[in-house]
Amino acid sequence: MPEGDSVWKLARRLDRGLLGRTVTRSDLRVPRLATRDLSGREVIEHATHGKHLLQRFSGGVTLHSHLLMDGEWSVTGPGKRLPSRLQHQVRVVLETPTGTAWGLRLHQLDLVATDQEHRIVGHLGPDLLHEDLDREEAVRRLRADPTTPLVSAMLDQTRVAGLGNLWANELAFLLGTSPWTPIGEVDVPRLVDRAVTALRHSATVPGAYQVTTGLGRRGDSHWVAGRQRRPCLRCGTTVQMVEEVPNDPANRRTWWCPRCQPGPGRPV
Repeated sequence: MPEGDSVWKLARRLDRGLLGRTVTRSDLRVPRLATRDLSGREVIEHATHGKHLLQRFSGGVTLHSHLLMDGEWSVTGPGKRLPSRLQHQVRVVLETPTGTAWGLRLHQLDLVATDQEHRIVGHLGPDLLHEDLDREEAVRRLRADPTTPLVSAMLDQTRVAGLGNLWANELAFLLGTSPWTPIGEVDVPRLVDRAVTALRHSATVPGAYQVTTGLGRRGDSHWVAGRQRRPCLRCGTTVQMVEEVPNDPANRRTWWCPRCQPGPGRPV
C-alpha cells in the first residue's frame, strides 16, 4: 500500500499534468458517480492527507481517492490514451487541453464539497508531511493508549497519518526499539521528529525516495524491511520477519533485528 510520501509525490506529478488546467471531459466510472460531470472546472490543487488524495476543483468540489493496495494514476499527453488492455481498469478520466489523467483500480472514490472534506479525512490524525503539523497533537495521539505496540501505533492512521508498513518498520529500527515495545515506553517526541524528517526527505529530495540507509544499491536501501533471513547491515545478525495478521491493519508484516532492537519479542 502506498505511504504518505508516495501519495505526496503522486500529487506533485499530477500538478505537472493538470494544475491550472480546465477539464474538458470527465468520466467517473463508478455507479454512484457516473452521472457527475467535472467538465468546465479548473484543477486548482492536489492536496494530500496521509494516504488520501484530494483533487480540488473550481466551484468548491473535491474528488477524493485512496489507492489502497493496487490503485494508481497515470497521465498521458494530448490525444494519447492508455493501452486498450488497461481500459477496463480505469475508474476516472480527467481530460484537459494539455493531457489526460487516468485513475486505475481506485476502490475508494468520493465527490464532495471542498468545505465538507472533513467527512472523508476528518477522522485521521495529523499528517506528518504538512507544514502546519501540530507536533504536540501527534505526540498526544500516539500516546493515547500507552499499551499499544510501537509499530501498531504508527500504523493507526487516526493517530498520525502517512506512515505505512515500510516506514513503521524502518523507524522502529532507527529508534533501536523492538516493534512490540509499548508506545508508552518510547520517546514519542523523538519518534515524531524522526518520522517527519524521514518522510519529508523521502518525498522532496531527488533520489532519496524511501531510501532509509543512504545506500542506493538494490537490496541495501532499507535496514530491515524486506530483508528477512539476510544479515543486518549494522551488526550482521539475521533479520527476522513475522507475517501479518489477516484483516488486521495494525499488525502488518513485521521485520526487525533482534540485536539492534532490544525489547519485547514477537507475540506468541
